[in-house]
Amino acid sequence: MKYQPLVQLEQVSRYYGVTLAVDAMEFEIGRGEVVGFLGPNGAGKSTTMQMIAGTLAPSRGRILIDGIDILDQPRQAKAHLGYLPEQPPLYRELTVDEYLRFCARLNRIPRTERTAAVARAKQRCGLEQVGRRLIGNLSKGYQQRVGIAQAIIHNPSVVILDEPTVGLDPIQIREIRALIRELGNDHSVILSTHILPEVQATCDRVLIINRGRLVYSDSIAGLEQNMRGGRLILGLRRPPPLAELEALPGVEQVERIDAQHLQIHYAAEADPAESLARHAVEQDWGLFELTPQRLSLEDVFVELTCREDDQEAEAA
Repeated sequence: MKYQPLVQLEQVSRYYGVTLAVDAMEFEIGRGEVVGFLGPNGAGKSTTMQMIAGTLAPSRGRILIDGIDILDQPRQAKAHLGYLPEQPPLYRELTVDEYLRFCARLNRIPRTERTAAVARAKQRCGLEQVGRRLIGNLSKGYQQRVGIAQAIIHNPSVVILDEPTVGLDPIQIREIRALIRELGNDHSVILSTHILPEVQATCDRVLIINRGRLVYSDSIAGLEQNMRGGRLILGLRRPPPLAELEALPGVEQVERIDAQHLQIHYAAEADPAESLARHAVEQDWGLFELTPQRLSLEDVFVELTCREDDQEAEAA
């Protein structure tokens, strides 16, 4: 199947006064992809999502939704978008059915097709049994489902979900994650979240931004390959100078934990455990511990964002 980008950002920047919030952002999202959008607070994540959703105009650059420029043809481009903000735009005094019929009208679904559109959205989001209930009386999890239903009621090509599982209990989180994966079969989904395991559980690809710039873009498979690189805890009764360890093949960095424990950082393609053990025996370093520590997504996220901050501090 030919790759078909549904979302394209081309050198997109956004200023607030003199403050540059998003800096020359470029990426594509293809049909059927579920993409995790990550970044620390203040990184420009929400600004980028608002520009993709068409609620905020870029200062520079272009955003194309299914090939349509969102500034030149906003109505046509937004017809391909569904958006769930962090606070779902719900009317608590309406029933689920009343609210979804209202959303169908807002999205210009023809009158003869609204009943079917409402039924389809309810079925996909597990709302068939609560159609006549007031939204204000629903649990937080069901309110999130209603929010997702309004985002997909017009069957958009692209669905943008901003923190869809905030405040949910573990069972509700599992249900919403399953729903997001199901949405990925028919839509492109952009998922913004602070819950890093959620990205691994639901997404095909991850984008990490920091200080308004894209610092990482790869598939989950590629990310997990990176995460195979990692750390070893090395226990030596007679440790050599750190420079001697750092000179060994595969070793990227050595940090001292205490007098006899060291942390060895290494790349994914070069596990130095065997070399370290051999040298420890040959040089009589008194090896008593060699424990692997697998990198997590949190480790990768912190390393990328902190490294960017450290580089900026050094440049200043």
